[in-house]
Amino acid sequence: MKLEDVAVFVEAVQVGSLAGAARRLSLTAMAASRSLNNLEAELGVRLVHRTTRALSPTRDGEIFLPHAQALLEGRDTAMAALRPDGASLAGHLRITTSAAFGRTVATPMLCAFMREHPALHVDLLMTDEQVDIVGQGIDVAIRIAPLKDNRLVARRLADSPRVLCAAPAYLDGHGTPRRLAELASHSCLVTTGTTHWAFSADEKSVRQRTAGRFTASSLEGLFAACVGELGVANLSRWYVEAALQQGLLQEIVLEDAQPEPLAIWAVYPTARMVPPKVRCFIEALEQHLALGNA
Repeated sequence: MKLEDVAVFVEAVQVGSLAGAARRLSLTAMAASRSLNNLEAELGVRLVHRTTRALSPTRDGEIFLPHAQALLEGRDTAMAALRPDGASLAGHLRITTSAAFGRTVATPMLCAFMREHPALHVDLLMTDEQVDIVGQGIDVAIRIAPLKDNRLVARRLADSPRVLCAAPAYLDGHGTPRRLAELASHSCLVTTGTTHWAFSADEKSVRQRTAGRFTASSLEGLFAACVGELGVANLSRWYVEAALQQGLLQEIVLEDAQPEPLAIWAVYPTARMVPPKVRCFIEALEQHLALGNA
């Protein structure tokens, strides 16, 4: 059994098309089709249903898929054992982050990381939706929120402190809140469906009800509204630091409370045989964050 044929099958299932697998593996469509046919012939089963628009695994394909992934992980692990310094990473690395973190932190870090590993291909999915990393074939997700799915493996990379801030013009017109309770009289910019912000006060966690005329489903929407003088926002420092330094926003420091920090997590499907490309990426991102890039 050729591992190259196995890789075509795994990629085809993950992206939902043979053409997509061919592109990811830098193959012609004909070569990818031939590899899949060879694998099915060798196994004596049909692995995928193919139509002109989509590809999906058969029942036999679903059974074989985790074994196929383990074969490829085993190859990567064996190569890493020969090159323990992590040199010469190759293959495709699929990452998902929020749009804001992807643009502000992950992409700049990945530019340097990929220069170190020229054979590595990266697919960065930037979305504010919670992604099913197993179902979509994601290698690692970067999440900055309380984790809900305990079936996944999570590694804490760094703290993510938050900052109360507003545009100087908004504070000139509405005053600067000095105590936690004063936020109730301000227009607060919150994510859709959010009714409270979490704060630390006297070493206790407290919740402050917040409301305003503008809500958004993404951090970038709240940031734009904050710069646009619509109200007070509670945003991650890694995202607003540049705006604070440029004077576009002003930090609000309360006398009796401070925003509770979040944490930056790397989440991946399994702790068993973590591919070297995933392990090296996580370690590189953790070092990037430790240098103050979040």
